[in-house]
Amino acid sequence: MVLHPGRTALVVGGCVVLGAGVAMLLSADLGSDGYSTLVNGVAQRLGVSFWSANLAIGVLFLLLAAWRRVYPGPGTLIQVVVVGATVSAMLDVLTTPGSLLGQLALLVAAIPVLAVGIAAYLGSQLGAGPTEAAALAWDPPLPFRWSYSLVQGGGALVGWLLGATVGAGTIAVILLLGPAAGLAARLLRLDVRQRHGGSDRGV
Repeated sequence: MVLHPGRTALVVGGCVVLGAGVAMLLSADLGSDGYSTLVNGVAQRLGVSFWSANLAIGVLFLLLAAWRRVYPGPGTLIQVVVVGATVSAMLDVLTTPGSLLGQLALLVAAIPVLAVGIAAYLGSQLGAGPTEAAALAWDPPLPFRWSYSLVQGGGALVGWLLGATVGAGTIAVILLLGPAAGLAARLLRLDVRQRHGGSDRGV
């Protein structure tokens, strides 16, 4: 695939914004997203590193999505690299607020940042990362804004049962991020559907 400059800028920019939102969520220190909770739970139960569990679960999610005709693309790799680098850089700058009110404010601010990042990078049509691909795999029958919530919620539940902790941030991601990403996509006039999957999906 030849990468179009505009689409490349959109996926990279979206991943930078997404990484900033992830760093804000982690800095709020009120619980991680459902996917990370799943990875933490698996790592704890199996006694393996977070990195190893993350790789295995990411591959599993991508295989599930491919089975449902949502295939990885250049954006899949870009998402992993750019989001990871952005989170690492921003965590060196951000600190956890000293009060619960400050933590909640940072959490609330993180949700729209995450939503815009997801909508932008998916709108490039260059492929989805594991969590978003797994959600898009079930649209249809469920629109992405709800399938994303189910993937995050399922991940959090399994992770919690395996011993990981959940918090207000986890619940916020489960309940709010899917609808917020759908709203961001509509406002930005971006189609999060990965057209190379060959199906007609709606947000």
